Amino acid sequence: MSGTIAARILFDNGSYQTWGELPRVGSSAPDVSLVNTKLQDVSLANWTGMRKIMNIFISVDTDVCANSVIKFDRYGSGQDDLALLMVSYDLPFAHKRFREQHDLQKVEGLSAIRHAGFGENYGVQIMDGPLAGMFSRAVVVLDENNTVVHREHIEDITTEPDYSSAFRALGIEIDE
Repeated sequence: MSGTIAARILFDNGSYQTWGELPRVGSSAPDVSLVNTKLQDVSLANWTGMRKIMNIFISVDTDVCANSVIKFDRYGSGQDDLALLMVSYDLPFAHKRFREQHDLQKVEGLSAIRHAGFGENYGVQIMDGPLAGMFSRAVVVLDENNTVVHREHIEDITTEPDYSSAFRALGIEIDE
């Protein structure tokens, strides 16, 4: 594993480290290899020409992460050229169950279970503490050419992302 330990996260009265850092604004996003809810391998090419918001999180089975998935789905409705990519180590079955349980229409649950490297390439791999190996909370927004236009590392993983800033980076105003 190359890179550096860069970001810190707060969880359960402790401070922990992540590997690397989020892709920089203006850079090309690293490609991804993830598994969708149909158990298919996908990459950024699956959403060619679309703007993308990547909501990266611990697990859809935690309250804060679940709320963020639900809110991204609600705020992104009606945006046909926008892909809302929800990325975690949750099994594809958990993403599918959650989507059906909450009648979500826009978000796409993606799992990193089959492919190593996402956490390091996106600077979200937790390196120590009780959540070691999982992803810290972050949002990375890409334009239609996969250029990073916004990034947010959420230091306290018990807080939700700044939804307005993520959508505003794509010229979309939302009502929170």
